[in-house]
Amino acid sequence: MNIPTTLLKDKKILLAVTGSIAIYKSLELLREFVKAGAEVKVVMTPAAKKFIAPLTFETLSSNEVLDDTNESWANEHNHIKITEWADLMVIAPASANTIAKLANAIADNIMLQCALAFSGMKILAPSANTNMLENPITQANLKMLGISNYTILETQTKELACKTVGNGAMAEPLDIFYQSARELLKEEYWADRRVIVTGGGTIEKIDEVRYLSNFSSGKMASALATALYLKGADVNLIATRFDADLPQNMHKIDVQDSAEMLEYLTDSIRIAKKGKLSKATLVRDEHIHIIQKRPFLFMAAAVSDYVPAFPQDGKLKKESLGETWELPLKKNIDILNSIDKEGITVVGFKAEMDKEKAQDNAIKMLESKNLDAVCLNILKDSSSFGTDSNEIEFITKEKKILLMQSDKLTLSFRIISHAKKLSE
Repeated sequence: MNIPTTLLKDKKILLAVTGSIAIYKSLELLREFVKAGAEVKVVMTPAAKKFIAPLTFETLSSNEVLDDTNESWANEHNHIKITEWADLMVIAPASANTIAKLANAIADNIMLQCALAFSGMKILAPSANTNMLENPITQANLKMLGISNYTILETQTKELACKTVGNGAMAEPLDIFYQSARELLKEEYWADRRVIVTGGGTIEKIDEVRYLSNFSSGKMASALATALYLKGADVNLIATRFDADLPQNMHKIDVQDSAEMLEYLTDSIRIAKKGKLSKATLVRDEHIHIIQKRPFLFMAAAVSDYVPAFPQDGKLKKESLGETWELPLKKNIDILNSIDKEGITVVGFKAEMDKEKAQDNAIKMLESKNLDAVCLNILKDSSSFGTDSNEIEFITKEKKILLMQSDKLTLSFRIISHAKKLSE
């Protein structure tokens, strides 16, 4: 997925690096931040400088690195001013030694002083040998940090620098990037709100080797789910196809045919309606009333209108089918019409090729299926599928808003901005 160069525009990130072999991944993380438009400053521990020279980080960030040798109180190059400047602090990699010191508020180097001085949320990406990471004391330290304004990212199980295979490898730079972006971009409206997104063309079985489908790539749904995730929503992406490099901890369900999609969608709606408890509470007469956030469904999947009437087990042989083959089809279930939409805001997607009738068809869909909005996409031909950009007309009962051509993630932010107004 293409990350817009303005995604983190005007955001300020303090990247802290410690003495771990995983520090080479921090260079890639830094590049991701900068490419997304963020301003980044780096603080290094003395041990980190044994692995990579400060000049490398300075070259990529275009900012002077702060370390124990160059702190200045004549300007803003010190552990107080730099933490007042930052919107977010990311510690990646965080060694077991650093984790222990952070948990005990020890500040015997400049990076630890920054961590102690920074009052906002901190993202921490551990990196350590398996035994060091799973040591009960390290685990206790991580639990302490988890309740102390730190978001702890999970480590990976793979071959480590010590040549053993085990848990302890730092999270991938892209996953750290997504978690950091989520922290910077989240909105109270979307935070913890349950949102379901469906995507991709359904795959309807003819036999064990053949199927009916369409050209839908699922890219729009993946971009939409990513935008919602970055805004803080509790996203469930149900799709037949997924874009590459989606956030690792975003909930995803891989389905095949329309029947399977309907099954998981029905279950997801039922769960979403139970409501995730938000932080907003109203206290009256010593009773706490939880305000539940209304869930959303973005139905971007391209569900087959017709499906094979008699799907076969095994493989149909051309010898038995003859020179011509008439494949009987039956009308498929209309998922949007069949689901229970009460108590949930629903946005449908409509792909059309006839420009003259497209808007009328979208309005008919809005009314006949009792939707809150429809995203109309006018296609040129089959080559319009799978592109990295799109143009959408956002249609409600009251208005029609043209969302101009842009990359799909930027377009997704615009869609959810208008969708937000549906239930405000």
